[in-house]
Amino acid sequence: MTVDVRAAARRPLHLALGGALVVATALIPSAESVAADQTSEVTLPYTCPFPSGPEKVEVAVKAVLPVSARTEETIRPGDVSVDVSLARSALAQFTALEAATLSAVAELTVRNTVGEHTADASWQQLEAPAVPLPPEGEGEDGVVLTATGDVPTVAFGSPGRATIAPAALSLTLASFTEDGAPTTPPELTVVCERADDEERPLARITVRDSAGPTTPAPTPDAPDTPVPGEDDAAEPPAKPDRPAPGLDPDAHRRIDDLTEARLEALDDPDPGSCPIEIPPEWVMTTAETYAAGYANAVKLDGAAALGPAFMKVVLNKRYINDSCASTVDVTSEVEFEYQGKRQLPPTKATFLSYGFMPTTAMMVLEQVGPPAVVQTHTVTNTPTYPEESTVTAQLSMRLYDVKVNGVPLDVGPDCRTERPFEQVLKGYGQSYPPAGYLVATGGNLTGYAHIPPFKGCGVGENLDPLFTSAISSVGKKADNYTKMTQAPLCVATNPDGPDCPPKVPKPER
Repeated sequence: MTVDVRAAARRPLHLALGGALVVATALIPSAESVAADQTSEVTLPYTCPFPSGPEKVEVAVKAVLPVSARTEETIRPGDVSVDVSLARSALAQFTALEAATLSAVAELTVRNTVGEHTADASWQQLEAPAVPLPPEGEGEDGVVLTATGDVPTVAFGSPGRATIAPAALSLTLASFTEDGAPTTPPELTVVCERADDEERPLARITVRDSAGPTTPAPTPDAPDTPVPGEDDAAEPPAKPDRPAPGLDPDAHRRIDDLTEARLEALDDPDPGSCPIEIPPEWVMTTAETYAAGYANAVKLDGAAALGPAFMKVVLNKRYINDSCASTVDVTSEVEFEYQGKRQLPPTKATFLSYGFMPTTAMMVLEQVGPPAVVQTHTVTNTPTYPEESTVTAQLSMRLYDVKVNGVPLDVGPDCRTERPFEQVLKGYGQSYPPAGYLVATGGNLTGYAHIPPFKGCGVGENLDPLFTSAISSVGKKADNYTKMTQAPLCVATNPDGPDCPPKVPKPER
C-alpha cells in the first residue's frame, strides 16, 4: 500500500482553514435566523485502502441545516451522523486478529462553497461505538458504524447559493477481543477518497445579503441593573454611540487564498513553518461592551465595587492559525473609557486606617500606557474548541475625597500608587457547545494584582504611609483578588443584533 505524502501533509490544513473561519466568525454575533431547519442526507461511494486491498465503502451523511441564512450568520450543523458501511471483505484483517467488536473515529472533510469561494472544514472526532463483528463463515453481511458528534460552525461571507458537500474521509478503526482487550495491533487508520466525481452536496442553503432590507428585531435598552457602588459614581454610564462599520465582507475569500498559497508551499522541498498569520486589515473589527465586578483588598478584609466599565475593543489585531499545533491565537486590544478619560468609573472604598479609624475614599483606576491586551488561545483538534483568554492591563490607583471618622482629609490632587501596576485576568471556556468565558459572549474573568505603595498623598503633611499601610500589597506578591463579569460584545458588523447597544452585566462576587 502506498501513501501520498503530499495528501497526508495537506489534511491538517483543511482543519486549519476550518478553524480560521470558525474562530474568526465566532467573534461576530449572528443575526437571529427565522429560516426553518431541514434534515439533510446524502449517500456517497468511497474507496478506502485496507491492507487487503482497496474496498468500496458506502457512506451516508446526515445533518440538520437551515434552508436559508444571511451573510456572516453562524450556521451550526445539528444531529450530525456519518454511517459507514463496511463489507465482509473489509473485516478480514480484524477477524484474523480474533477481534469480536469494532469501533471507529471518523474525520470528514466538508467543502463549504458559495459562488467562487470555497473553504474546507474538518468534522473531526466523530465517534462510532463498538459493534459486534459477524463470525467467520456466517453469511455475507458486513457492519455499519454510526459516527456522531459536534462539528464546527460555518458562516458564508457572500450572498448566493451555498453548498455543504462531504469530501475526504479518514477512519481510525479500533478492534477488541471478546474479553474487551485491544487486539495487536489495536488500530488501523485508512484515508478514503470519493469513488466518483459526481457533485452530491449534503445541503444547499440560500445565503441572502445581511445588508439588504430587513426588519430588525427590536433591541430594548439595557435594563437598570443595580451595581454596588454605583451611587458613589459621578453619574451613570452614558449610552455609547453605535459602532462604525468594521469587518471587510471579502475577508473570508482572502483568508482562503492565503491558506491555498500555504497548501501549495507544502509541495516545495522546504515548506516552511505551519503558522499562518492573517493580515489584520482582513479580519480586524471593533466592538463595545461593559464589565463590572469586585476587587478584594487583603488588608481591608473587604471588596471594592468596580465599574460598570465601558470598554472599546479592537478585535483581531493579530491572528495566527497554526495547523501543525492545531491552535489559533488571537490578540485584541481594549481601551477603558469614562467621561472621555481612560479610566473606570469612580467607586467608594471603605477601610480602617491604623487598624481602627473608619476611613472612606473615592477610588479611581486609571488606564496608563498602551491599550489593554486580550490574548485568546484556542485548541482546534477537539470538538469543543477549548479556549483560554488572558486580559492584561496597566493601571494606576488614585484616591480623593478622603474622610477619616467622617472628617475630610485633604490628600491633594495626585494621591496615587507610586507606579502603575499590572492587572492580569483570565477566563476559560469552550465554543461547542458555548460554555464559560468567551470573548464574544462574555462571562467571568478572575486574577490577582500587586498594589504598589502610595505617593503624593497629603497637603502639608505626608500621608503616604497611611494609605500604603492600609491598602498596598505586602512585598512583591500579587495578593488582591479581582473578579470581573463582562457582557456580550456589541460588534460593529452586527449593530442591530441582540447585544447592541452593549448591556451592563450584573457583577458576581
